[in-house]
Amino acid sequence: MAHYLVTGGAGFIGSHLVERLLIRGDAVRVVDNLSTGKRANLEAATAAARAAGANATPEFLEGDIVDPEVARRAAEGIDYVLHQAAIPSVPRSVADPITSNRANVDATLSMLVAARDAGVKRLVFAGSSSVYGDSPVMPKHEDMPARPLSPYALQKLVGEQYLQMFTSLYGLETVSTRYFNVFGPRQDPSSPYSGVISLFIRALADGQTPTVHGDGEQTRDFTYVANTVDGVLKAAVAPNVAGQVVNVATNGRVSLNQLLATLQRLMGTAITPSYGAARAGDVRDSQADITKAATLLGYAPTVSFDEGLRRTVDWAVGA
Repeated sequence: MAHYLVTGGAGFIGSHLVERLLIRGDAVRVVDNLSTGKRANLEAATAAARAAGANATPEFLEGDIVDPEVARRAAEGIDYVLHQAAIPSVPRSVADPITSNRANVDATLSMLVAARDAGVKRLVFAGSSSVYGDSPVMPKHEDMPARPLSPYALQKLVGEQYLQMFTSLYGLETVSTRYFNVFGPRQDPSSPYSGVISLFIRALADGQTPTVHGDGEQTRDFTYVANTVDGVLKAAVAPNVAGQVVNVATNGRVSLNQLLATLQRLMGTAITPSYGAARAGDVRDSQADITKAATLLGYAPTVSFDEGLRRTVDWAVGA
């Protein structure tokens, strides 16, 4: 049995990792300061795992891994660290770069030191496609130069660089997985910094006017959370990938206008959206080249955009 630590495991993506690990029969510890994560997410993950036949529960450590002692306790006896803890928001990083930097850079460095000292086999980092910035090249591949447009994007790039340094300098195996607009059940629509899909669904379900920042023709590689989980878990154990940066996405490209039209069809609504100014720091278009993930990790997305959207709507409407 492998022992996994999921930092930020009470969050959206983190709780899905916890659920999958419990189902597999791995031992799971979660560390979370609950600043954005919720105990309800862990409860839902545990309940889903039990419904699938698992009988274990995750160990929970409440605390902030910026504190070296919390990070040390979290890493003790762990084989693999899945580092998801972050403030994953471009707008919030623009509004408050200092707090964002503490969560996204200082906490990552603290966790790397703790993992190194605990003899962890590998640390997998939740990176971000935002590091590619406004490059017109499509799809985005990992050898492109980084062009971060926001503090959040820069912070994620610094995290990747810290991981690579710890691999080359200390021998700690690390992998950075770059996420592309992850969506799915448990994504919190109550936050103004939430993902656009959860915000659109909440607005349509409540009969409210959805707000589109910009003209709606900007495109994203929307990735259902189960695909992201697959990529992260493969990155934790794949051979010969230490120090690598790998896109985990679908190689798809959907505009916000197309997204909204699909949601309206699924939900049986016909609400005219409101269009406003584009948000500072947002990129125009994003699409992942996932060739490297396929080659190094054996990764391939298994849940399509349409199917993922249907599952997410079913969850949101029934929640």
